[in-house]
Amino acid sequence: MKNVSLEKSVRLVLKIGSSLLIKNNKFNKDWLETLIEDLIFFKKKKIEIIVVASGSVSLGKNYLNVKKNKVKIQEKQAFAACGQVILMNNFMKILKKKKINVAQILLTYSDTEDRKKSINSRETIKELLKMDILPIINENDSVAIDELKFGDNDRLAARVAQISDSDFLILLSDVAGLYTSNPKKDKSAKLLKFVEEIDKKILKMASKETNLHGTGGMTTKLEAAKIAMSSGCSTIICKGNRKNPIQKYFKNNHGTVFISKKKGTNNIKNWIAGTVKPSGRVVVDSGAILALKNGASLLPIGVISVFGSFLKGDIIKIESIKGEELGKGMSHYDCNEIKKIKGKKTSDLKNILGYHGRDEIIHRDFLTLND
Repeated sequence: MKNVSLEKSVRLVLKIGSSLLIKNNKFNKDWLETLIEDLIFFKKKKIEIIVVASGSVSLGKNYLNVKKNKVKIQEKQAFAACGQVILMNNFMKILKKKKINVAQILLTYSDTEDRKKSINSRETIKELLKMDILPIINENDSVAIDELKFGDNDRLAARVAQISDSDFLILLSDVAGLYTSNPKKDKSAKLLKFVEEIDKKILKMASKETNLHGTGGMTTKLEAAKIAMSSGCSTIICKGNRKNPIQKYFKNNHGTVFISKKKGTNNIKNWIAGTVKPSGRVVVDSGAILALKNGASLLPIGVISVFGSFLKGDIIKIESIKGEELGKGMSHYDCNEIKKIKGKKTSDLKNILGYHGRDEIIHRDFLTLND
């Protein structure tokens, strides 16, 4: 494998999609039993596992015998509440046979985007792993609303990988990995074995198609890989709809590896880099771009314009005049304050704002730049 080794990992996150866990509208026990053999395979290698599982809404919908496709958000929340019980009961029954203890963690978008909550989530996960308990994580669909949801468990899994300082994120899919085009429609499509940067060319290769039970597609998997890579976690997309999918991947390496070049050592910067939905954005000039790339903080004088409504302490994007995303950072000022001080010297801030605040809009210690 090119500069990466799954076997040398300390910890990894395994994301299981709805299409794998549900077969003919029922929980796919036979498939999960073979996957448990894969988990034991990892445990023998002293690798810690965190599972992110989908399917609660579909399972709950089937449990309540609901046939309609268009449902209200409140109905989806009710389905999730019922389906989560079914999901965990099946996991517990199968894992109990193998003497593996299991725990459930339900996360919302705010649990990972809020710094204090994300730290609490990380400590819970690490304590469970320390106690040799398998954490099974899902988005808390029974209380989350659409505006405050990840929208798919691929990105949730990436955020969990970042929070837990994992070395690898494994996304099991119904295809072997990322192809140059949709292999279901184009027979000449070729599988990419390694990807070192997710650029516009790579994003164009992704298909947004999904299945009956899932909410994602290859596009969301690339977004997840990008989040994981930004915090030092490499990502593997491989075929999951077969017996012992991970052991099979070990044997033939048939999948796509997204290699992270970053060192996952700075927790606060990793958390900032993995932010899914920044609260706003600032556009900066060429002088600021050069300063940022040389390791400086973002000063008011380099800011051209401000977009969005955000508060002090929120994560915002930094963009060039051409709309290129340069990075993200924690703002020391709210949006209205930045509108007043953009383009100004730090020596003028007290007169403009009426108080002496930080010299920087974003300090370099709370700033991450894209590769």
